[in-house]
Amino acid sequence: MASIAVVVAADPADAPTTDSLRSASAATPQPVVEAPPAAVLQESAPTRITVPSAGIDAPMIGLGLQPDGSMEVPSDGPTSGWFTGGPTPGEIGPAVVAAHVNWRGEPGAFAALETVQPGAEIRVERADGSTAVFVVRRVTQYPKSVFPTDEVYGDLDHAGLRLITCGGEFDGEAHSYRSNVVVFADLRA
Repeated sequence: MASIAVVVAADPADAPTTDSLRSASAATPQPVVEAPPAAVLQESAPTRITVPSAGIDAPMIGLGLQPDGSMEVPSDGPTSGWFTGGPTPGEIGPAVVAAHVNWRGEPGAFAALETVQPGAEIRVERADGSTAVFVVRRVTQYPKSVFPTDEVYGDLDHAGLRLITCGGEFDGEAHSYRSNVVVFADLRA
């Protein structure tokens, strides 16, 4: 599998305005919740994602790769994007969804992603009219310098979901956050 990194560039106006974003010098794990194995779904493009416990509700678009090999990011703040080079949410493997934590001084689609707790439900509406329901296993913050590419994009023997946004300390010179928040979830039975 090719190496893929997520680098979310930020607009200078995106500097955090609250103390809710914290920095991390190493991965910051939370408790892990085990999900029971579930049947998988057939391929169907995702159209919307909701995380009720965090107030997340965003339309979804397809994202590919940038010329440098990193995953594209949505071109606006309210939209989330699914990596089209991987499985659709509900298929076997890790479906990957990215969105901005903020955009041009306003909260982005994943502004509250770091508040998601293990056990929370994630719902992904799909083009075929079905909804893939996932349960969060863990939420971790990683410095971008040690982003766990293999753990996020690597093969799975079940249907998984990865949600990614920026987090941690904002680097004003680089116009970017120093870390990524990653939610790991599995399809619920």
